[in-house]
Amino acid sequence: MNAPLRIAMPAEASAAPKTYRLLIGGRHVEAGDGRTIERRSPGHGFAVSRYAQAGEADVEAAVQAAHKAFEAGPWPRMKASERAAVLLKTADLIEARLEDIARLDALESGKPIAQARGEIAGAVDIWRYAAALARTLSGESYANLGDPMLGVVIREPVGVVSIITPWNFPFLIVSQKLPFALAAGCTAVVKPSEMTSASTFLLGDLLLEAGLPEGVVNVLAGLGADVGAPMVAHPLVEMVSFTGSTRVGKLTMAAAAPSLKKVSMELGGKNGQIVFPDADLEAAADAAVFGGFFNAGECCNAGSRLIVHENIADDFLAAVKRLTAKVKVGDPLDDATRVGAMISTDHLAKVSGYVDAATSEGATIAAGGAGLPANAGQYLDPTIVSGVRPDMAIAREEVFGPVLSVLTFDTVEQAVQIANDTPYGLSAGVWSADIDTCMTVSRGARSGTVWVNTFMEGYPELPFGGYKQSGLGRELGKRAVEDYTEEKTIQFHSGRRTAWWVG
Repeated sequence: MNAPLRIAMPAEASAAPKTYRLLIGGRHVEAGDGRTIERRSPGHGFAVSRYAQAGEADVEAAVQAAHKAFEAGPWPRMKASERAAVLLKTADLIEARLEDIARLDALESGKPIAQARGEIAGAVDIWRYAAALARTLSGESYANLGDPMLGVVIREPVGVVSIITPWNFPFLIVSQKLPFALAAGCTAVVKPSEMTSASTFLLGDLLLEAGLPEGVVNVLAGLGADVGAPMVAHPLVEMVSFTGSTRVGKLTMAAAAPSLKKVSMELGGKNGQIVFPDADLEAAADAAVFGGFFNAGECCNAGSRLIVHENIADDFLAAVKRLTAKVKVGDPLDDATRVGAMISTDHLAKVSGYVDAATSEGATIAAGGAGLPANAGQYLDPTIVSGVRPDMAIAREEVFGPVLSVLTFDTVEQAVQIANDTPYGLSAGVWSADIDTCMTVSRGARSGTVWVNTFMEGYPELPFGGYKQSGLGRELGKRAVEDYTEEKTIQFHSGRRTAWWVG
């Protein structure tokens, strides 16, 4: 039996929960019906936040505010340089409040504070990149259509965008969407997860401080049925950008279909790291532990499947187990912590259920596999499950917890087949010193991202998204702003029209 984790209570535990009101039309307001949501810290157990809980009437007010800001406000009509200046100012303000934002996310999501700091720093970089794209957004011209004709293709902001984000990366994911929508000239209604809304409310305040006009960004806390569904279905919303589970993504697409809204979906993943005998096995083992247990495995990009050549499987598994034993699990506010708390007791039970099902089907728990006792919060020991077959649920479905499934292969072709044998196609990794092997796996993997001799590194310049049921469209990259635009063709004719239809 593991010794109980000792979780120190932070100063926030002895204070009243911090309260947040809805941001609608540039004003902070209570929910129309007066309801609130209380969020308890999953790592510490105390009530950390209390949000105004939006309902359908609040969604209506927020969409109307965003619509008014788009139709009559200055934001879509500003010079790109002016919009870029607001985004750059926002990035500076985020950077100045980095510690505050990271602490909010660590308290509300249970993620380690050191990791949260890295995420906020990454978000700053994304806001600055989006500002650069605002100034480079352009169209096309065609002067090859004959002497009297000139064709021009311009890009215009799509309009009001509903942005719905999950609980696992509260600030980072909204920063993969919102700055690009703003760079294009769109207005937005943003719904963070009801479990991790605080940092998005703070972002709303920073945007106003940076000079964003009233109504351009509106922030609502609330449940999916009360807030997310009407945000998606509203006739004045022209686009939906959603990150979350594939199941909810399908429901979101169905709700958007009647009005034929533009949709961008970043959904689930079941990502494999393929390790060959000629790889740098020390680096690959560290990446396997990182990929499996980063953010407690509550990550769409988690390397939750370790696909190892059978000639090295036993030794490599032993190396991964040794590293896993060194991973510090515990207090999210401890700088040394690598794996923090699980988001909720229900989610912990769901993750544990996958492990139990796998062992009942013949798999073996090689490490971890049980909840860790603690004086506060809910924690799961990083878990390695070996002897996994490709047909098991734990090998095909998104577990979304600190659980690493180990499978083996014999040939390159078999490795690629195992990697592709899931409904998902978000990312994959390959470890080998042979360029031919790396090229074969990279070309064969049905995934939006393939990492070669590294894993889960990201840059604003590189597009992110998935194949199959991992989503639609791409975030980040040089075309990210274009996703929030519509193309318009304008044809100019000089001189008198001579192509008479009726003589």
